[in-house]
Amino acid sequence: MALSSMTGFARHAGTLPDGTAFVWELRSVNGRGLDVRLRLPNGLDRLEAPLREAATARFRRGNISATLTLKREDRAPRLTPDPAALEQAIALAVAVAARIPGCPPPRAEAVLGLPGVLRAESPEPQEGEEEARHAALAADFGEALEALAAMRRAEGEKLAGILGRLLDEIGTLREAALAEAASQPAAHRARLKAALAELLEGDSRVPEERLAVEVAMLAQKSDVREELDRLAAHVEAARTLLGEQGVVGRRLEFLTQEFGRESNTLGAKSASLALTRISLELKAAIERLREQAANVE
Repeated sequence: MALSSMTGFARHAGTLPDGTAFVWELRSVNGRGLDVRLRLPNGLDRLEAPLREAATARFRRGNISATLTLKREDRAPRLTPDPAALEQAIALAVAVAARIPGCPPPRAEAVLGLPGVLRAESPEPQEGEEEARHAALAADFGEALEALAAMRRAEGEKLAGILGRLLDEIGTLREAALAEAASQPAAHRARLKAALAELLEGDSRVPEERLAVEVAMLAQKSDVREELDRLAAHVEAARTLLGEQGVVGRRLEFLTQEFGRESNTLGAKSASLALTRISLELKAAIERLREQAANVE
C-alpha cells in the first residue's frame, strides 16, 4: 500500500432493484484519528453499524463524512373505496334524486368523485424487498469507499513528491549550516576581541592564552554539530518512512516536531548572521514539511 493522503472525495450513483435512484457522497479531511459520520435517510438506521464497520476496516485516519441521497420512484397510489363513506354517499345520492321529479339515477362516477369516498393506498413492499435494498446500498457503499481510497492514494503520491523535495531542501540547508558552523570559533574570537578593545579603549592587556580559553568556552557552548547530526538522522528517518508500507502519518508528524526542535537550537546557538539566516530558512522549510505531513494517513 502506497502513501495515502487523508484528503479525498468520492461519488457513487446507482439505482436499486425497486427503481429508487441513490447517490453516495464521501468526503475525507485531516484528523488525528478516524471519525466516520453517516447521514442516512429516515428508515435506514439499521445500516449505520455495518457501514461504519466497513469504513473502519478500510481506513485508519481521517474525518470521513458519508451522505446517502435517495430519489424514490413515483409509484401510482392504488385507489380503494371507503365502504362506510361509499354507502353513505350512495344513500344520499339516491335520496336526493328521488326528491327531484324526472331526475335520472345517480351515476357511479359522480358518486365516486364525492370527497372521502375514495382513498389512496401506497402499495405494500414485497417480501424481502427491504433486505435487498439494504444489501444493495451496503455493497455500493463499499464501492464508494474504494473510490475514496483510490483518490486518497493518488493524493498520497503527490504528497510523497512534495515531502521528498522538502526533505531535499532541508538537507541542503543542513549542509550549508554545517559549512557555516566551522567558522563559528573565528567569529567568536573576533567578536570577543572587538568587545574587549572597546571596553579597554584599545589597551589590549588581555593575554592571548586567556583570550583563547574564553573563545574555546564560547565555541563549546555554541557547537551545533550535534544538532546538525541529529537533523541529518531525522532526514534519513523521514525518507525511510516515505518508503514504508502502511500508515506512517503519526510517526512523520512526530519527526517534524524533532526537526523543529533542532532548528530552534541551531538558531539559539548561532554566532553569525549567515548561520542565523540559514536557521530561519530551515524553520520555514520545516514548517512547510509539517503542514504537508499533517495530510498523510
